[in-house]
Amino acid sequence: MFIDLHTHSVSSDDSRATVEQYVKWVGVLRRKGYRMDGFVLTEHRKFDFDKDYSALAAQNDVLVLKGSELDTNCGHFLVYGVTETLTSRIDFGNVHMDAAELVQTAEECGAIAVPAHPGRFGIGFCEYVGEVGGFDGVQVVERLNGSNRPGEQERADALISERGYLGTGGSDAHVVSAIGSCMTRFDGEVRGEDDLVKLLRAGAFRAVRLDDAMA
Repeated sequence: MFIDLHTHSVSSDDSRATVEQYVKWVGVLRRKGYRMDGFVLTEHRKFDFDKDYSALAAQNDVLVLKGSELDTNCGHFLVYGVTETLTSRIDFGNVHMDAAELVQTAEECGAIAVPAHPGRFGIGFCEYVGEVGGFDGVQVVERLNGSNRPGEQERADALISERGYLGTGGSDAHVVSAIGSCMTRFDGEVRGEDDLVKLLRAGAFRAVRLDDAMA
């Protein structure tokens, strides 16, 4: 399955795209011959427990999952498998939260925290991983990010090569046409957030670009 693991809708404070528009654009990509099975909404500093996209997803045969992108003292982290227990233990709105604590608490709550755009200058995981301890639990980072600037992809690739991390892919879409530019190809079926976390922990995936998903 080909899934974009990093997208933002109007629920985030800096996006102009609605979930309905994203779903329609997936249809556009499919008609052009690309394989795209779904996407994960990783809204900034929140998790939308109150939003249910199951009917929209079923009507369009598009998997729509939810996660979060959180600000920490060691850059941004994408969190998959968010539960009420996790949100009760971690303040998602705290932009200075301890990243190592987030990684550990997510693991304890059945979720997984993945460093986002690790090569990003100033706020990427590359800036911190060698200076701050407590990251033995990190096995996966975002390898391909559709919003990477010049030089940032190279830094992410070097980090992954040096430390043996596995790498995901996500568009980091904030506008409709950006979705799917980078995705993650899973070697197994993803029907919900639990499946997503299971396959991420198993390493049954690889980062791909849109051209790699040509049917």
